[in-house]
Amino acid sequence: MKKSAKEQSNKLAKKVVRDNENGARQAILEDLFFDFHKSRHQVYWVNFVRGIFFGLGSALGATLLIAILIWILGQFADIFPPLADFINHLIETMQRRQ
Repeated sequence: MKKSAKEQSNKLAKKVVRDNENGARQAILEDLFFDFHKSRHQVYWVNFVRGIFFGLGSALGATLLIAILIWILGQFADIFPPLADFINHLIETMQRRQ
């Protein structure tokens, strides 16, 4: 069945309202973006520096997490003998690389 003209009109009106709201949101976001960042060069520089610090933080955090995990496993080495062998192998490998 065909939709009535009134239903089509309501559907079109809702689409226009939704598009207007989305356009207004996009305009507000663009205004906020350009208020904080005056040039593309500044945006690229800020993102570059942020990426460097994110990468360094991730590497440092992962290293710290692994070191703590190995230390905790070392505390339980006497309880689980196969675990002790594994930890001793890890320690020997790390010492050989130094």
